[in-house]
Amino acid sequence: MKLRNLVITVALLAVLSVAAYLGNRPEPAPPADPRVGKSLLDPDTVARASGIMISDQGKTVELTKGADGIWRVPSYYGLPADMEKISRLMQDLNESKVDRFVTSTPDRLSHLDFKDSGIVLKDSSGREIWNLVFGKAPDSGNGRFIRFGSEPVAFFSGLHVWLDTDAKGWADARLVTVKPDDVAKIEIPLATGDPVIASRAKKDAAWTAAAPAGQKLSPDKVASLLTTLTSLRFTDTVGSKDPAAEAAAATMRTFRLTTFDGKTLTIALGRKPEEKKPRTPAAPATSAPVAAKPADASTAAPEAETIPAGPVFATVSSSDAHAPINDIMARRAFEVDDYTFTGRPQKPDDLFEADKAK
Repeated sequence: MKLRNLVITVALLAVLSVAAYLGNRPEPAPPADPRVGKSLLDPDTVARASGIMISDQGKTVELTKGADGIWRVPSYYGLPADMEKISRLMQDLNESKVDRFVTSTPDRLSHLDFKDSGIVLKDSSGREIWNLVFGKAPDSGNGRFIRFGSEPVAFFSGLHVWLDTDAKGWADARLVTVKPDDVAKIEIPLATGDPVIASRAKKDAAWTAAAPAGQKLSPDKVASLLTTLTSLRFTDTVGSKDPAAEAAAATMRTFRLTTFDGKTLTIALGRKPEEKKPRTPAAPATSAPVAAKPADASTAAPEAETIPAGPVFATVSSSDAHAPINDIMARRAFEVDDYTFTGRPQKPDDLFEADKAK
């Protein structure tokens, strides 16, 4: 009888042990995801993209490619987008990989902060073709937790990418796309007198110009000016009827660049000048009347008030009727750095040097 009870007890213990094992054993490892070890974004998807939407912290910016193949920023006056910046972003996503699977458990996913940060690519019909959602960074601070679209699966990637949602930051700030080597002739206006016209037969030839007696054109000064003009970028834009822009238009001095293929680029720079005028007297405080003092002929003239010069504006136009800059200039006025204006040649000495050969 005792043996029988022992056998039953052992059998029950065996059953309980099996049940405990089955109840407590770890989840089987999920099947390997084919995306692990692969690039986040493949070149074929990039080639099909005609729209990029970037979101972060409640803000979104969208870039679109038109039928003419030009990327633009619709929310920043439709200006052309900075292609170098777009290329860097796409390259960063292509070079970053899905390093490892993290979880598909809803409770764990909820702690990875997948909210409104991400990048979406769309095709020419507006259909979403790629969607990467960003979660928080790990405690180490390197990389991000990611997931693709609304999939309930999280991965980790060591990518480093800036989710820039400032529309202005995506606009191409270049106002001139001509390269210094493309320019065969440059007309340089001075504060007084005739402009200086410098020219060269080919890109590696010396610049020449009609010079005052005993002087010659300084190639370095011309090259420096040409670099400044061909690297012209805007810092801000305002409406074409903005008072500061209209005041600047009345003071502009115009440079003309002629390229080796015969096209002309006109660059005008101006600003409202500094102004001095008598300071408006302050209104007297309300108080008991004070006896007027007799006029003193030696009293100094009213103190002058200085009104600072306005911002520098640039206008650019091309002899090529199809050049995008012509349309852009018709819609906005563009501010540029002060140095572009203040560094202009003012007098012949700013362009010529002593000719020691004479």
